[in-house]
Amino acid sequence: MVGQAENLNPRTARDHGGGLDGAMARFGGARDDWVDLSTGINPHPYKVSGLKASDWMDLPDHGAFERLSDAARAFWGVPDTAQILPAPGASAVIARLPALAKAGRVQITMPTYNEHAAAFTAQGWTAQETGPVEARVIVHPNNPDGRIWQETDADAPLTVIDESFCDVTPDASLIHLAGRPGVVVLKSFGKFWGLAGLRLGFAIGHPELIARLNDLTGPWAVSGPALRIGAQALRDTKWADETRARLASDAARLDQLVTANGAQLIGGTSLFRLYDVDDAAVWQDKLAHAHIWSRIFPYSKTFLRLGLPPAHGWARLEAAL
Repeated sequence: MVGQAENLNPRTARDHGGGLDGAMARFGGARDDWVDLSTGINPHPYKVSGLKASDWMDLPDHGAFERLSDAARAFWGVPDTAQILPAPGASAVIARLPALAKAGRVQITMPTYNEHAAAFTAQGWTAQETGPVEARVIVHPNNPDGRIWQETDADAPLTVIDESFCDVTPDASLIHLAGRPGVVVLKSFGKFWGLAGLRLGFAIGHPELIARLNDLTGPWAVSGPALRIGAQALRDTKWADETRARLASDAARLDQLVTANGAQLIGGTSLFRLYDVDDAAVWQDKLAHAHIWSRIFPYSKTFLRLGLPPAHGWARLEAAL
């Protein structure tokens, strides 16, 4: 695949969505002038309420962690044999996962986002797409093409199942594998609930692995406000159901708008869509002149990824296209 070496090279800079500072430097405007479609974050976030002064002032207590973990167990249907570790974002867990086993070979199927390869290679692992391995990473559904994996794909001694975008398709979740020895399932709170700045994620897996991750993250890894907001949001199943329906409708609307202007849909999830265009850099620049930021990739000249616009962004996107 074109660009495979670039993505698996530990010296390669990690590219992400976001980066509005760089976009503003090139195309002008203040942050509030921009519509950021470069991330897969819900543009209609969960409404924060009920915070107390003690959430900001006190060190988080054990009970707050338990309440969050109990809510997560119920929301995701976590097996009784698995344990849950709240963390300050899924990225914080990704950086520590390679330490769970002796460095060897890790299978990471491309294209996918480069955090996992960067974390493993930084700790002495060799990333590859095929062949015998000691670890495997499955991004489920995959970012950026939305690929759905199967239970049979979780076949390495250490298997990481990254379900950061799986809350839009809960029926596809492989969470039932979390109690298996050697399996860790990752969950991201910021994307589906639209609160990426809260920095909250979860590692769910075999108790032995989770205990080791807990030792690596240290005490009080999650803030008091994140503990309270996370527990509240995970119990609000009505909001989750309504949000899934809205995201699906908005994703279909986005597809209709973008493909009508010459793009071809490749895949994605209802939080982001991946299109094939004639020249992704040209498309990105065209949108950026209208202060709409998009995502392109170092390994493809034709991949363009767009998140969902907020309510005020639809007319601007249509006009820019």
